[in-house]
Order: sequence, then C-alpha cells, then structure tokens
Amino acid sequence: MGFDSFLGNPHAVTSVREMLASGRVPGALLFSGPGGVGKKTLALMLAKTLVCERGGADFCGECSRCRKADQMLAAAREDLARRREIKESARRVEGLIYFDLQIIEPITKFILAEQIRQLRAIAYTRPFEFPRRIFVVDEAQTIHWQAVDLLLKVLEEPPESTNFILVCPNAFELRPTIRSRCTRVGFQPAGEAIIQDLLAHETKLTAPQRELAARVAGGSVARARAFNPDEYERRRQPWVDFLEVMAGRSTGPSTNWRQVFDSARALAENRGDLEGTLEVGYSLLSDLTHLRLDPAADAVVNIDLKPRLMDWAAKLGLEGIEKLKAGLDQAYRLQIRNVNPQLGFETLGIDVVSTIASRLP
Repeated sequence: MGFDSFLGNPHAVTSVREMLASGRVPGALLFSGPGGVGKKTLALMLAKTLVCERGGADFCGECSRCRKADQMLAAAREDLARRREIKESARRVEGLIYFDLQIIEPITKFILAEQIRQLRAIAYTRPFEFPRRIFVVDEAQTIHWQAVDLLLKVLEEPPESTNFILVCPNAFELRPTIRSRCTRVGFQPAGEAIIQDLLAHETKLTAPQRELAARVAGGSVARARAFNPDEYERRRQPWVDFLEVMAGRSTGPSTNWRQVFDSARALAENRGDLEGTLEVGYSLLSDLTHLRLDPAADAVVNIDLKPRLMDWAAKLGLEGIEKLKAGLDQAYRLQIRNVNPQLGFETLGIDVVSTIASRLP
C-alpha cells in the first residue's frame, strides 16, 4: 500500500512525495499527461496522504481516515453514475452534496457550472470529518466555459484548508489563467518493460501476447490491463484480409473485385465500433509506413504480424500506403456525417487497386 504501489512515472511520484515531505503542498495542482498512465490514481493517493492519520509523505490505507476516504470516493462515483442516467438535464445537478474528499467528473460531456458553483460554496467552509478538503477535478478540460471563471476565482484565493487537484490529458486545453495558478506535475507513457512485467503478474497472457498488449497500449497501463488478445485479433482480422487482398493485387494485372468488395464490407460490419475499427487500421498503416521506410524499425505495434507487414509494405509501396491513409481519413469524415461506412471502404479499395495498377507493366 502507498506510493510504492504506483506503476511508472517515478518523476511524478517523486515530485508529490517531495511536496509532502516538505509540508508545502500547493493549494492547486495540475496533473497532466497521456490517458491511462495513472494521473487520477496518483491524485487520489495524494489526497489520502493529506488526510491520513499517520501523516508524513505516504498514506497507510488502513486507518479510519483512509477507510473513510475510500467510502467517500465510492459514494461520489455512485452519485455520478446515478446522475448520468437522469434524462432531464435540469435534474442532473439537483441536490449536489460534496464530501471532504470529492472527485468531480463530467455529468454530461461537460463538468457543469452548478458542479463548480457547489465546489466554490463548499471550499470556503470548514471540513466536516477531515483536517482539510481535497477536490480532484478529473477531465478538467471538459469544464463548461460558463464555469471556468467560477473556478478561476477560487483558485486565485484558495482557502487554506482546501486543496484542488486538476487532472487532464493536455495542460494546454485549459485556459492560461487556470494553468498559471496551478503547480504542474507532468506524466509520461509507461515503459513497455513496466507494462509487460505488470501483465506477467496480473494476467495469464503469453509472452508474445504481453509484448503485443504493451505496444497496443502505447504506454497506457489502463489500456494494457483491459487488453483482450482474442477481441483485438477479431477486430484486426478484417484489416488483415483487406490488406492481403490489396497487396495481392500487385502480383498481376487481373483484379478479383468480389474479394475487394467482400473485404471492404467486412470492415464496415461492426458499425457500432467503427471508431475502434479505424483505430486498428491506423495502427497497421503506421506499421506499414515504418517498415517501408526502415525494415529494421522497432516502432511496430502489431509485432506478431511483422513478417506479413514487411511483405505488404513492399508490395503496396509508399504511394499505396498513402492512398490507404487518405481513404481512412475519408472513412472517418463519413462516419462523422453518418454516411454508410461500407461505401467509404469500397472506394478505398478501388483507389488502392487503381494506384497499384498504374505501377504494373
């Protein structure tokens, strides 16, 4: 238990522990960095340490205050989940009650003005059960524009008994006046070795699956933990079939258009997760580009497909890969406009076939 259990980002952990050891934790902190690397987790660890009965530069997780902190966080999460289910927008913020330790997240796609207004009202009152109050504002970049000034005012004159920890992926998504009033703690993607070691202890994945999971996760511990190799392979297989058809076109002048259209249709079958389908496609295209430019590249994500990727990259060439990238961009735009994605993938197949045909003798 304690900060020693935190994975990755040792510089962020050291910064937090040094603040605690010095007894000078700023009234407003900003934790920023990529998703899934533990920003909110470390923020909550810091919050617990600030109220722990043991005191010092770490929390015990066992004292009455640490247990009470867990109860407050659980109740806050339940309340948020309940409010998100309310269809009437005006009722979503009725009866907001904040504890001494409170996590504030978007109720809709925004953190609403009433949530920040309640934060301000409570921040200037004395804590009920803890020696101080801590507000962890997660996804701070989603604070509604009408609420930003409300938050700015409380950050300009923070109460002595209250700490604010803002959490967001990119600090520059926040207004400069907000950033300037916070002490920033930066986070980086977790290393592959750390993630693979974690998966070795927590999962039954094989060594090749752990390596693939670490690369697909892109430094996100949360994504690595959620990685399902069977599900990933299921989502990736239509792309494998599509690329096989596209690359196979380079071996001769004849085109089996049925294969082209069938593989395009397979890509569009899961309309409910088209964004995930496109994400896998972009990942494969990135791998193809790396291998076309440098066959020894170590930046390949789909490492288990490397021999096939090298073959496809050689057959498609940079022009074919660029056509695939342009087609994916178009498929994404069509998704936003709610156009049948199959049309986009079929057009993509025709464009790539035409590009390859122009290179054949």
